[in-house]
Amino acid sequence: MPERRTEVYDVVINGASVAGCAAAILYARRGARVALLERRSGMSAHKVLCTHYIQASAYPVMAELGLAEALDGIGAVRNSADYWTKWGWIKPEAETGPGVLPHGYSVRRESLDPLLRRMAAETPGVDLKPGHTVNELIAEGDRVVGVAGTSAEGTFAVRAELVVGADGKDSTVARLAGAPAETADNNRFSYFAYFRGIPHPEGRRSARVYYLDPDNAYVMPNEDGVTVIAAVLSKARLDEFRDDIEGAYRNFVRSLPEGPDIDKAEMISKVIGTVNYPLISRRPSGSGYALIGDAALTSDPLSAVGCAWAMQSASWLVGATSDALLGNGELDTALTAYTERHAMETGAHHHLIADYAQARPFNEIEAFMFEAAARDSRLAQHFHTFGSRLMTLEDFMAPDVVAHAEKVNGWSLSEETLRSLAEGPPVAEAHTAGHGTTSAVAGTEGGAR
Repeated sequence: MPERRTEVYDVVINGASVAGCAAAILYARRGARVALLERRSGMSAHKVLCTHYIQASAYPVMAELGLAEALDGIGAVRNSADYWTKWGWIKPEAETGPGVLPHGYSVRRESLDPLLRRMAAETPGVDLKPGHTVNELIAEGDRVVGVAGTSAEGTFAVRAELVVGADGKDSTVARLAGAPAETADNNRFSYFAYFRGIPHPEGRRSARVYYLDPDNAYVMPNEDGVTVIAAVLSKARLDEFRDDIEGAYRNFVRSLPEGPDIDKAEMISKVIGTVNYPLISRRPSGSGYALIGDAALTSDPLSAVGCAWAMQSASWLVGATSDALLGNGELDTALTAYTERHAMETGAHHHLIADYAQARPFNEIEAFMFEAAARDSRLAQHFHTFGSRLMTLEDFMAPDVVAHAEKVNGWSLSEETLRSLAEGPPVAEAHTAGHGTTSAVAGTEGGAR
């Protein structure tokens, strides 16, 4: 076997998917030399399990990357959603019409991942290295200073000021670095398939999301006339799927209120899914390394935050550390700033998502806000902004919003809940193990009315 040669860069990123490619492009544009490693050899490699919905919160990063323009060019859908509840449909665009509210994109990963990988490979300063599998961290004392592994050409080593794990929920970098983590069970399982020929109400290409309490589903149009339809169900229903996954999946989709007519459409994929997808929150930096995307935070796919937070966490990391990497500042201080930003931006949202992933019925606040949003166009838009991760929990439950929702619903939140809202959500802090964030909303006692 050839002797291992060591290369030197400013940054080495393990994982050339959404987070890794975004970070590589942004670092290189700021003047850093980037090694972008990917264990898979093909440029067309892509993630399979995904909601295919990029939240509007990531639009500024997509615009900066040039990705928004590229997605428009391949026909990705500028997304929005209507939400079915037992109180009626929440339709954020009912008053504004399509194209007015903030949007992200709906796009299949088989289109998105290769597109981003090509953009990264074409960026001056980025060396994309496919077929490179990391299996070792290089350390000096307690500090990570590089990675080593194997490729088709033999063993390799890359040293850098910063090692970035963009390698997904089972992150090798996180595991080898011993990154502190918290794991929460996901008490739902999911199956989805792709269809052609699904008609969309009123000719609109907005997604339809079903809150069946506690089961869920979504119908999401993507590029090329393809629609992904997912069943996201409580694990109490697993036995229904054990003997005939496709049959059970089809029966569930047929049962959706005002659901898609899959019997008149063409299913162009097998039924794909998973029965075990835990939520993992890791401390997103340590001495000489950082984690972005699912490596830092794997949230519930139902919330469709994965791709957006992948791009945003890449942007947060580059914004915090690029100056220090290029000699203007201290890297450990910059990494601490990134960790704090990550917790502030995602902590409260993820806590709510993890709590709802227990597949419990709506709590009092959820019932209150869903009911109001189904009855009032202003609150429907408010609901859309929060669900797009463009609003803090504090703003979502601001006193004037609660007062308006009370008038719309004709009923008020309990005194105990109102007191908890008055106290406000705690400031998110980056604790040693994951984020450790709590909120006043999750776990509120009381059932849906």
